[in-house]
Amino acid sequence: MDMPAIAQLTVTPLYAALLGLLFLPYTMRVGFYRLSSEIFIGNGDDPELLRRVRGQGNFVETVPLALILILTMELCGAGNTWLHAMGALLVFGRFSHYLGLTELGPKRLRPVGMFSTMGVYLVSSGWILVNTL
Repeated sequence: MDMPAIAQLTVTPLYAALLGLLFLPYTMRVGFYRLSSEIFIGNGDDPELLRRVRGQGNFVETVPLALILILTMELCGAGNTWLHAMGALLVFGRFSHYLGLTELGPKRLRPVGMFSTMGVYLVSSGWILVNTL
């Protein structure tokens, strides 16, 4: 009996899991700050809470499509080198962007992270188009 295609995925699940783990502290930092500042809805015009919320929100806004593109590459037969390059670039990009946006690291990491993520969008989309047309 053949295994369903989904059971043959080997690379995308790794990066989905890593990104899922990366998202946990982003979310926890928002929640803990909300508790300590007693700002339970919105950002209360608190710049620190706004940075934390936007760090978390930007992750949610950018990661799903990137993972879908990487998953599509894997389902279309992309080699492990391509998949690991895209997955690693996405993890690096999202971590860098978060550090720069939340000011846990140098602010210059924010554009580095965004360009990394956009690179994943561009390269994976291009790979899919070239290899499926």
